[in-house]
Amino acid sequence: MRTVPDHIARPQYVIDGEVAPAPPRAPRHDAETIERMRKAGRLARQVLDAALGAVKPGLSTDELDAIGHAKCIELGVYPSPLQYMGFPRSICTSVNEVICHGIPGRRMIMDGDIINIDVTIFVDGVHGDCSETVYVGTPDAESKRLVEATFEAMWAGIESVRPGRPINVIGRAISKIAKRE
Repeated sequence: MRTVPDHIARPQYVIDGEVAPAPPRAPRHDAETIERMRKAGRLARQVLDAALGAVKPGLSTDELDAIGHAKCIELGVYPSPLQYMGFPRSICTSVNEVICHGIPGRRMIMDGDIINIDVTIFVDGVHGDCSETVYVGTPDAESKRLVEATFEAMWAGIESVRPGRPINVIGRAISKIAKRE
């Protein structure tokens, strides 16, 4: 288990081992909390960029975790996955058929793989979360189509979100891309 210096604030679940239940409704946040959330998102992206920048054939997913962890420490943020319900690493790495929240380990990434790196950080009492899927070296045509279509679908979903709009609009926007071919 990687260590985090004592001066970096930890989420409550690291301190007491208890995961708070989700509220029945999403809370409304004030402007100050929203700004802290934006900062957390920007810092999470910096961690993600550091890990993504290292992706190459022959690197282990644990080495990517070490890079992500080091960037968290450099930025003074806590890597949220670490110790969350026993999770042993600082980022999630999902290679090829692993859907999400893959645990970094000795697996070497190889030319033609696709990898999703998922980063969540804790700073100023809030979490920031982001992920991205990239090719390792040269992808086959099917992998390339998958990565490009899911990226496009993500943006279609994001662009369809508006206050007061039903959530099924997001599904319809994404579905149009999924059905194309």
